[in-house]
Amino acid sequence: MTTNSASPAASTTSTWTGLVPVDDTALAVTDTGGSGVPVVYLNGQFATQGYWKRVIAELGPGFRHITYDERARGKSKRSADYSFEAAVRDIDAVLAARGVERPLLVGWSYGAFAGAHWASRNPDRAVGAVLVDGAFPYDWLDEAMEQRIRKLFKRMGWFLPLLRPTGLAPRMTAAQQAESNIEVGVISRERELGPVLDRITVPTRYVVASGTSLGSRGDEQERIRTSLDAVTARNPRIEVSAKVASNHGAILRKDFRAIAGAVREVAALDHAGH
Repeated sequence: MTTNSASPAASTTSTWTGLVPVDDTALAVTDTGGSGVPVVYLNGQFATQGYWKRVIAELGPGFRHITYDERARGKSKRSADYSFEAAVRDIDAVLAARGVERPLLVGWSYGAFAGAHWASRNPDRAVGAVLVDGAFPYDWLDEAMEQRIRKLFKRMGWFLPLLRPTGLAPRMTAAQQAESNIEVGVISRERELGPVLDRITVPTRYVVASGTSLGSRGDEQERIRTSLDAVTARNPRIEVSAKVASNHGAILRKDFRAIAGAVREVAALDHAGH
């Protein structure tokens, strides 16, 4: 069943697709329905909901799967606000539109930050969270890096519009993408993200990559990932479910079974009352 506006979630297993209005935009949402634990998938910064297809297939119909495209990504509409706070608010908009009270959040990369913040702010509403190679508290942004990001996206600006019809680039300007990337550096800082992770009181599992991404330094990526050690030492609700062989960009494609395993682990803990 397909519609063009939000409607309450059905008790059947028929898939609903449509647009959910929020602020000055509308988000493209897919909801498989059903009575299983509702799993809400939060995308990478410029990714789309299609990236989750292998995880969803692995988990199967025993779960209710809700995916959506962020503002100006995929089939969602443009907005005047692409801030991180807007991304966190959009989770609430999707939940309200689909009639979901207690989701299990699964976020990759940028989505891991959004999932961590939402779970930290809504402990009574979250089943738990699975954070996939993201939400590491590490100070990687400095003034020089900020300038490099701006220059990189400025150079990329001429061909980004060519990629938009393929879904490989958002309908955002190069400057807007640069600002979004810089904001990730700000919210990644240990003094910013550390307290957020410390406040999480629901079962939370990380799935961490170990491979090096193209154009990145392996030693730097490993330092970013090992910043999680201090978090798990402080907060017993947060654990590493798996460290996998793939790199950041390939983890949803190559290690979907490990991600699905972490989802089952968190769902089982909620069922057991932990």
